[in-house]
Amino acid sequence: MIMHPAIKLRHIRVFLAIAAEGNLSAVARAQGVTQPALSRSLAELEDLLAAPLFRREKRRLILTEQGALFRHHAAAAVQALETAAAVLHPEGPGGRIRVGILPTAATRLFPVIALRFRQIAPQVTLAVETGPHSHLVRLLRDGAIDLMIGRMPAARDMAGLRFEHLYEDPIALVSRAGHPLAGQPVAQALAACPLILPPGDAIIRRAVDEYLLVLNRATPQPAFETVALAVGRGILAGSDALWFISRGVVADELQRGTLVEWPTGAAFLSGAVGLTWRQSGGQAGPEKTGLDLIRRLAQEEAAHMA
Repeated sequence: MIMHPAIKLRHIRVFLAIAAEGNLSAVARAQGVTQPALSRSLAELEDLLAAPLFRREKRRLILTEQGALFRHHAAAAVQALETAAAVLHPEGPGGRIRVGILPTAATRLFPVIALRFRQIAPQVTLAVETGPHSHLVRLLRDGAIDLMIGRMPAARDMAGLRFEHLYEDPIALVSRAGHPLAGQPVAQALAACPLILPPGDAIIRRAVDEYLLVLNRATPQPAFETVALAVGRGILAGSDALWFISRGVVADELQRGTLVEWPTGAAFLSGAVGLTWRQSGGQAGPEKTGLDLIRRLAQEEAAHMA
């Protein structure tokens, strides 16, 4: 079905505002229009789409299945239009977006996003902060970064934050190619080789500890603790160590064959990777447009990785 030519951008904006608030009177006050006028715009859109977008529950408007589907695509379309309008004026103030990148997204996902972002919005500077998960969550809460890309924070850290899932990233057990115990049972290799584990405050450490318990091994004293690619790769190259690390960190090395993955057989060694930001927002102008663009690019790249 082709979209009805009578649907205007104002219809879409009204719909998105109502979907966000769930209340006609709140949107009417915010937009300085009467509630009957807002109701007419919504009714026009539903007639033109030939689909109910909301159902009433007490005093709130709840999206129908059709409404939720339409919202997903309509929001992306409006973001794209806003980005297109903004990039027509690169001479204007571009702003600066502060992004926190966790290791699992640092080697593959984010570089692609960053390069595509630069092509579309060259007037905006991307300031990249890296570090442990707890450090980046603290920066996000303090307003020192605008967005975090990586593994989903623990439930205890999610108050006041929003998370958008992109894809699942397994925790891999890896070693250098040509490891002398290649082909041996994992439990035997873990008992015989030095181990590199994620630091105790890393978001993936708990899953690794649980896996070791499944093998009837209390968490051993690791030889090293790191999630840094350069450090772990260098140690593996010069030793027979085994490293538990998010596969996204070492994906390129695995593809090139310089590192190899050992089969763990543990489906629970996986976790959600996505975007985390403050619910309160606070960005405006080019910064908000830039954040919307990063989110769209991340969604597109994650779809290619699936």
